[in-house]
Amino acid sequence: MLRFNDIADRVIDYSPNADFELIQRAYVFSAKVHEGQERLSGEPYLVHPLEVAGILSDLRMDDVSIASALLHDTLEDTLTTRDEIERLFGDKVAFIVEGLTKIARIQFSSAHEHQAENFRKMLVAMSKDIRILLIKLADRLHNMRTLEHIGAESRQRIAQETLDIYVPLSHRLGIRWMMQELEDCAFRVLNPRESEEIERQLTGGREERERYVEEVIGVISSALSRVGMDTEVKGRLKEIASIYHKMEMQNLALDQIYDVIAFRVVIDGTAEDCYAALGLVHSTWRPVPSRFKDYIGNPKPNGYRSLHTTVIGPYGERMEVQIRTREMDEDAEYGIAAHWKYKSGQPENPQDENRFSWLRQLLEWQRDMADPHEFLDTVKMDLFPDEVFVFTPRGEVINLPRRASTVDFAYAIHSEVGDRCAGARVNGKMVPLRHVLVDGDTVEVITNDHQFPRKDWLEFVVSGKARSRVRHSIQASERQRAIQLGRDSVSREFRKAGLSLSNLTNSGEMETLARSEAKGGAIDDLFAAVSYGKLSPSLLVRKLKGEEPPPRSEEVQEPLQDKILGLFKKRPSREPDAQNGVLVGGMSDVMVRFGGCCDPLPGDDVVGFVTRGRGVTVHGRNCRRVFEVDPARRVDVEWDTRHSVPRKVKVQVDSQNRPGILSKVVNSISAAGINVAGLKVTTDDEQGRASQAFELWVGDTRTLSAVMKEIGRIKGVTTVSRVRG
Repeated sequence: MLRFNDIADRVIDYSPNADFELIQRAYVFSAKVHEGQERLSGEPYLVHPLEVAGILSDLRMDDVSIASALLHDTLEDTLTTRDEIERLFGDKVAFIVEGLTKIARIQFSSAHEHQAENFRKMLVAMSKDIRILLIKLADRLHNMRTLEHIGAESRQRIAQETLDIYVPLSHRLGIRWMMQELEDCAFRVLNPRESEEIERQLTGGREERERYVEEVIGVISSALSRVGMDTEVKGRLKEIASIYHKMEMQNLALDQIYDVIAFRVVIDGTAEDCYAALGLVHSTWRPVPSRFKDYIGNPKPNGYRSLHTTVIGPYGERMEVQIRTREMDEDAEYGIAAHWKYKSGQPENPQDENRFSWLRQLLEWQRDMADPHEFLDTVKMDLFPDEVFVFTPRGEVINLPRRASTVDFAYAIHSEVGDRCAGARVNGKMVPLRHVLVDGDTVEVITNDHQFPRKDWLEFVVSGKARSRVRHSIQASERQRAIQLGRDSVSREFRKAGLSLSNLTNSGEMETLARSEAKGGAIDDLFAAVSYGKLSPSLLVRKLKGEEPPPRSEEVQEPLQDKILGLFKKRPSREPDAQNGVLVGGMSDVMVRFGGCCDPLPGDDVVGFVTRGRGVTVHGRNCRRVFEVDPARRVDVEWDTRHSVPRKVKVQVDSQNRPGILSKVVNSISAAGINVAGLKVTTDDEQGRASQAFELWVGDTRTLSAVMKEIGRIKGVTTVSRVRG
């Protein structure tokens, strides 16, 4: 168990001028208020803040961060108040601890909504002081190290959230070792069988690998020392998660992967020395074509710099070699913590400021997006994309996600350039807007003042900024059309009743009516509600005249959510097929159709939208169509657990082209009690691969996940995936 003295020694070692007295007081206070509390492991609760503080000391964080880490759970789990922390430890510590506590206390109706909004709040908080995020990452890392003490379902949920959110965040911040450990811990929880098998095979040849590492280190060190380079050469086994992903992508067994060991050359010198060392490595072993990456000339967006090359090693096997300076190595290990100067939580110089331009961009998105799910969907794309480096006509380098289009490039230049993008030249030639850019392209954007973002752009733009702007523009355009339709409808009804819309607007009566009847409270919200069928113009007329609504049940004073349902009620039916398995606002007799773009299945997180004349359309929460529709059309929907209705889904199985594999796949499906509605098989004899496209009648996502997992265990099957749309 980590002791306070261990942390104190580390802090004094890298920061002799740190306020040690502040850290000591924080430790004593935390020990006092957490006294008697225990973790699920049975250990004293104080162990957790100590471990979090220890992780931050590994990152060489400042005294305020260490003190805040020791106190980070005091507001949430004890009777301590914010004023008390500010009085005893100062406003900076109080601000950080309060920021962490606000994130932890958010409560939402669903796990997915909790994750999405929690993430949004965390990003807003860390924009004010990045140390809030760093402590949150350290907190998550220690929790991942101790997951065995909680239930299986919670372990799976936390591990998946870590993989989705905290792994890419730590990578984006450049803290490589933390990213690798978080990913490895999450992978072991989510894939225990695969982890154990890889671990078993790696353990078997450990002594042989150790001899191999020592031999290669000796060869590299000798070659570099002969030319007078002062270097440190390290060899390490790649993480299990990394090895597994490589096995999956290349369809290889573990004994077919030779570069499970990576070597790192750290030079006490300059970037030029790195290129010189690269030449010596290439002269010693033959380099593998197309396996060289220059992240010194083209650094990653998180500031990572290094040379990566793969060579044919001493025994004919591939091995990866990374070459960097001491400063670059420190950047790679500590990331943001190596450069962040703690002066009011802001960067010290413009170079550091540029490192976090992505954070400012995230905050701009979150202000434009009312839906936390849309925000999370957008952010995930930009946290850690595979990059492609392209150039402006002036030679400036622009980083974009892999498979970015010319429209993504235009939005990376400026939002207005993206909105008005009408064409582009790539390397001097005209190309379509959906043209996919590759490394080294020079791109020139052609704009037109009459051009506007179109819905079909969402089919090919991949960057978060581009998708956000296009969606926002489409929603705004759709809403304007709805407002105009609603205005025309209300105006016609008012004229029939002898009322003047313009006079009522000027007198303020329409504003009063909007506040009472429309959720948004503005006149435009009132018109939009009428357009979407949530309000009827005749009801507005009666309201203005002070008349009571007729005693029909549909028009009794009801919430807006309920008023819409009467418009789409189906005729009463006792036939089994009259059920659709979905409740709209708690009711089962509403006209419902399912989005063909996402094919939602019971168990998927879903959302409904009013579709004029066709009832309510149900989409998966993460469906791309969800983010293109005006949020005012949204209604609450959920699966009817009392009447489960099987739905048709598509599953793609890719495998080696071996006799008997199709039979085994079909047997797995039959054993799960699933009916096959259709099957198409294609083979590639040259590649020795086969592809099977199944249409299955499935009752819920749990059944589908179970059968897909069983199919994935069949020898020779490479991938199993659910196909939507």
